[in-house]
Amino acid sequence: MPSSNQIPYLQRLASTLDQGEQYWIGLVGAPGSGKSTFAAQLKDALGDRLMVIPMDGYHLYRHQLDQMPNREEAYIRRGAPFTFDAVRLVSELVGAKHKGSGVFPSFDHHNGDPIENDIELKSTDQIVLVEGNYLLLNEEPWNRLKAEVFDETWFLDVPISVSNQRVAERHIKTGLTAPQAWQRVMTNDGLNSEMIIKASREKANRLV
Repeated sequence: MPSSNQIPYLQRLASTLDQGEQYWIGLVGAPGSGKSTFAAQLKDALGDRLMVIPMDGYHLYRHQLDQMPNREEAYIRRGAPFTFDAVRLVSELVGAKHKGSGVFPSFDHHNGDPIENDIELKSTDQIVLVEGNYLLLNEEPWNRLKAEVFDETWFLDVPISVSNQRVAERHIKTGLTAPQAWQRVMTNDGLNSEMIIKASREKANRLV
């Protein structure tokens, strides 16, 4: 697994940080690339020295999607950049970077909405790993993250055929048929993946 190479690196990094000093890493990857699994492995190895903040908590609420003029498209394309509260995400991460602490939402996949104030970053957390799809997009307001928040960025380099297969399997587990699952991949997740890879792979400091 890629994390086997990154764990010693992060352990050495944590040992060099002064008390109260934080190091922020942005972990980017396509849907199905394994970001959450990768982050969980790093958390297991680093323990209290590492805090994970997923971007998922900044999905727009369903009632916000309902109010969009393109409501049907918003649900079909949920997970695309315009279905996230990017302004809030960037503002809260920039604020936490400066303060060294903050609270963040997580995402309830069962109910399909965020859970407010579910993740707490403390000033004693040494390494802050933010994971998400669009952290390296070169457009406002996303591009502020690389400039103002992250000390380093990683791209989880997984072939799109592999990540698409994983996403299709994920959809099938929710009750979709295989054709329905692949239709969703081809009309949403796969499109997002192509954009993420094109926009992010060459901008990351490290491929993992």
